[in-house]
Amino acid sequence: MTYLHALLIAVLQGATELFPVSSLGHAVIVPAVLGWRLDQHAPAFLPFLVLLHLGTAAALLGYFWRDWWALGLGVLGASSAQRVAESRYILLLIVVATLPAVLLGGLFEHRLRELFGAPLLVCGFLVVNGVLLLAGERLRRRDAAAGGAARPIATLTVTDALIIGVWQCLALLPGLSRSGATITGGLLRRLDHAASAHFSFLIATPIILAATVKEVPKLLHAGVPAGTFTVASVAAVAAGLTALASTAFLMRYFRNNDRWALDPFAYYCIAAGLAGGAALYFGAAA
Repeated sequence: MTYLHALLIAVLQGATELFPVSSLGHAVIVPAVLGWRLDQHAPAFLPFLVLLHLGTAAALLGYFWRDWWALGLGVLGASSAQRVAESRYILLLIVVATLPAVLLGGLFEHRLRELFGAPLLVCGFLVVNGVLLLAGERLRRRDAAAGGAARPIATLTVTDALIIGVWQCLALLPGLSRSGATITGGLLRRLDHAASAHFSFLIATPIILAATVKEVPKLLHAGVPAGTFTVASVAAVAAGLTALASTAFLMRYFRNNDRWALDPFAYYCIAAGLAGGAALYFGAAA
């Protein structure tokens, strides 16, 4: 893998991991459309993937460090009684929302990996992702028109967190966005866009870290070619900086565009899925 390929994939990963447009979908479709020959089973690919995820997780931890600091103080009881109770409850919500994806991902990982070799199918999932975002927005607007008031994260119930966690499981299919699914799930539990995105990014951190840690034992036993970690480290920094900028942009964007925030991403996913599918289909036919 060249530095150019590594940097392009890193920037793509750093942005699409957090934008509701599916990082896995883009990771499958873009190389296929551009004709890149990336062997995901090559010894050099695993450390590259691990460090990319590490860079993205570091960006999320850095942006939301105040939240994690407050949660840590709450666990230790090093704050006011009210703050401790609220922090421990929010941590419980994060754990509950994380569990479904961890369990289902562990059970079906090998079967789901087979989809990475079917970019045309992934294009279809990307279109479905756009439709889900549009449907979530429409249902949320209908609820708001009926007088439903937005809720802060701390008012979510354990059942609400579990439902959002089930929505997150959709992202196990490449082409369906993790952040898009969880933000939509949050909207349907009457969070506004900013609160839903905030909760989505909080539960993304343990998921991404878990995916990283899971691959470390394989990395220790892999024969990694010389120079691989240099390329992967540069890519990890690029992914982390992109993810940090993306998070800052999205949090501001969702606060300022609460009525229709997911619509542009939905239309993009539908257009990109159709265009990618057409390019792959007619390219193969030619």
